[in-house]
Amino acid sequence: MFTSMVKRQARLMAGRCVLLAVFIWAAGTAFAAPQPKRDVTFIVTSDVHYDAFENEDRNERVSQTLRHINVVTNLDWPESLGGGRIQRPRGVLVLGDVIDDGDRVVNGRNQSREQYDWFLGDFGLDGTDGLLQFSVFETWGNHDGPPEGKEKNGFSFQAQLKKRNKLRQQKGWLSNLSANGLHYSFDWDDVHFVMLGIYPADEQNPLVKRYSPVWHDPQGALTFLKEDLARCVGTSGRPVVLASHCGFDTDWWHTNDWRAVYEAAKQYNVILYFYGHTGTGLKQWAPAGETLRWQCVNTGQTEKGFFVVQISGRQIRLAYRMKNATIERLPDKTLRWHWNGDWEWRYTLAVKF
Repeated sequence: MFTSMVKRQARLMAGRCVLLAVFIWAAGTAFAAPQPKRDVTFIVTSDVHYDAFENEDRNERVSQTLRHINVVTNLDWPESLGGGRIQRPRGVLVLGDVIDDGDRVVNGRNQSREQYDWFLGDFGLDGTDGLLQFSVFETWGNHDGPPEGKEKNGFSFQAQLKKRNKLRQQKGWLSNLSANGLHYSFDWDDVHFVMLGIYPADEQNPLVKRYSPVWHDPQGALTFLKEDLARCVGTSGRPVVLASHCGFDTDWWHTNDWRAVYEAAKQYNVILYFYGHTGTGLKQWAPAGETLRWQCVNTGQTEKGFFVVQISGRQIRLAYRMKNATIERLPDKTLRWHWNGDWEWRYTLAVKF
């Protein structure tokens, strides 16, 4: 009898231990820090090239593109990328050459300022003050004029960019802003974005001979990148997206500088590099001797289309939404567009990181 009682007590204790273990596991699961959900959709474009007093038909084509961006949540992803409705974009990245003439006067009128006014009217800043219904994050390119104080005709795009960056900072959009007010970073979910101006170097390389070192001064972008990644990303391993006007396919900056930016960022989880300047397309790039290639996206001209990008979990999908148009070159070298309002998807990509 005593033996059977001992056995019953042992079974009871064992059952209680199992229940306690289950309770502890459940409690640990319930009170564990939740993993942040990563699901970010956004738009990227570049080379807007607003004009004034001439070629203003381009401005209307840009406006057409922005109207289409405004209804992007009515569109589905291409079936080749899994389909499904496009989620509301967090914002629109604009990678330089916002205006076509950064320091020019025509017949006594400041063409640069007029072009910039077109930009403000169309893009606005926060999705409520322009044609575009989403927040805007722009940087500058080679067409946008020289550094503030170097302009000759009384208007500085870069001065305006600094003011808008201050507003972004005041709105709480930014994670970091450079001391000169030009370069900045921000976070959507745990994805870290860094906007790096014309290209991520500190100054124009003396080996670059063709282009003005005054106009095309990158003004400390590489140093900002190094400090920003160390401060804002560190050893977290979270995804990083880099963006500049020029990419790894142009002589506007030197290949030595390409390698320098790769060395600065290769220890981080760089999942995408967006750039404009040279056209539209997808490529993977790394300096010679490196095996880890960056996924690079050349973002095209706004009058022609825009990229839609989604980063969800460890998956990237993106596609270029493009006007199905033909462009005719006339004898006087001007261009005539033929477009019936149709759009199509090009340059699709789905990749895990």
